[in-house]
Amino acid sequence: MAKTWFITGSSRGFGREWAGAALERGDHVVATARDIGQLTPLVERYGDAVLPIQLDVTDRAAVHAAVQRAHAHFGSLDIAVNNAGYGHFGMVEELDEDELRAQLETNFFGAVWVTQAVLPLMRSQGSGRILQVTSEGGVRAFPGIGAYHASKWALEGLSESLAQEVAAFGIHITNVEPGPYATDWLARGARHSERNPDYAEVHSVTAPEFEVGDPRATRAAILQIVDADKPPLRILLGKSFTDVADLYEERLSTWRQWQPVSLAAFG
Repeated sequence: MAKTWFITGSSRGFGREWAGAALERGDHVVATARDIGQLTPLVERYGDAVLPIQLDVTDRAAVHAAVQRAHAHFGSLDIAVNNAGYGHFGMVEELDEDELRAQLETNFFGAVWVTQAVLPLMRSQGSGRILQVTSEGGVRAFPGIGAYHASKWALEGLSESLAQEVAAFGIHITNVEPGPYATDWLARGARHSERNPDYAEVHSVTAPEFEVGDPRATRAAILQIVDADKPPLRILLGKSFTDVADLYEERLSTWRQWQPVSLAAFG
């Protein structure tokens, strides 16, 4: 039977690719974007299988209204993909309050509002999948993008709790952690703080060269995740495993080294 997807940030990048993958196999997609005009190609190609909705995920009331409209339109809601987001570049000291709050409002709170809106529907169905697009940046961090990492680490932690809370209802949570991909994420969506000249040297080394993946190559992986009987709580997309594994080994080594101090602190 056709499944119904609710995908935020469907106008480009991963959201557009995954919407296309779902539609090509006969599923229904509720595609949301800030600019609904950018969803026209999807509607022209797939017709009534797509329900385009203009949505700013930071508007909690609008999110709940969009989810209710989606459910009423297709009669079910099986998969929610929290993909909407952007990256804010700036050293922690360079961030002003509005910049930091805006980053969290979209990347973290926006995902929370969608999650809260779909959960009652999924609980009543006794099934559902929620994919939180947190990125490799949800488990590791680089200088100069602390606000982005804060939003993604927060979503990872919330989702780990959530997975335990909703498992008995047949709802599965997966933190999808893509590495670098050619999604125009830097060119089209990124924002930047005013630079402090004292950080000039750090800025000079915060743009490492990465091998970037093809977003289209993620289509089959996403379908495999949502179709799995026991989907993973976390999955890396791309070639980040070795770097992330090395980082976790380093963390384990440090914890082991300081374990006598940790135990002494217990009393």
